[in-house]
Amino acid sequence: MSGHSKWATIKRQKGANDTKRGQLFTKLSNAITIAVRQGGGVADPEFNFKLRLTIDKARAANMPKENIERAIKKASGSGAEEVQELLYEGFAPGGVAVIVEAVTDNKQRTFSQVKNIFDKNGGSLGSSGSVSYMFSRRGEITAAKNGASSDEMLAKGIDANISDMEDDENSVFFYTDPQELQNVKKNLETQGVSVESAQLIYAPTNYISSDNAVQEKVLNLVEKLEELDDVQEVYTNLELNS
Repeated sequence: MSGHSKWATIKRQKGANDTKRGQLFTKLSNAITIAVRQGGGVADPEFNFKLRLTIDKARAANMPKENIERAIKKASGSGAEEVQELLYEGFAPGGVAVIVEAVTDNKQRTFSQVKNIFDKNGGSLGSSGSVSYMFSRRGEITAAKNGASSDEMLAKGIDANISDMEDDENSVFFYTDPQELQNVKKNLETQGVSVESAQLIYAPTNYISSDNAVQEKVLNLVEKLEELDDVQEVYTNLELNS
């Protein structure tokens, strides 16, 4: 296992032990609002793929059905205009590149909070484009092996038109072109693959190695960013040590 899959595994393990369910549900509600807004106001997940992905993520996190329905209803109203999606770029200790995806109803507040965490944890917030060129937009599909070998999963992935695959002991991470995410997910499910999640990510095009001390500082910065209510995802090009 290498690259982005290590980060995905850590996040999955962390999510399984996450006790801040209220904060998680707030993040998911905001993501639903953005999905509806970016989908032209379409609140039906059958006709809004990003909304469907977000709802699937909410269900996987055991978000109550009424919370999901409330978020969709809110997104369909005037409140949706108050929420916007933002992208921040910066550097962590060791020159590690960081991308932060956020959803907020107060741009100034979120900027101040994100900048404060960078400044207090040995990093620096950069301008637009300062690190994004070191990442590419990709679709990521996480699936359970359910006893299948890596070769068997790869064969199914190739049939489903994936572009790449990584795996750990129990799961595989299929990668796709962004525009192919929906079709690949359907193709995998048709073959009986147990899809756990599907999302668009920022995948590093190259990684930066560091010693354990620097890695600990980067992980600490990432964790503090992820604790912010407005932050949805954090991506870095740090190569995690084994």
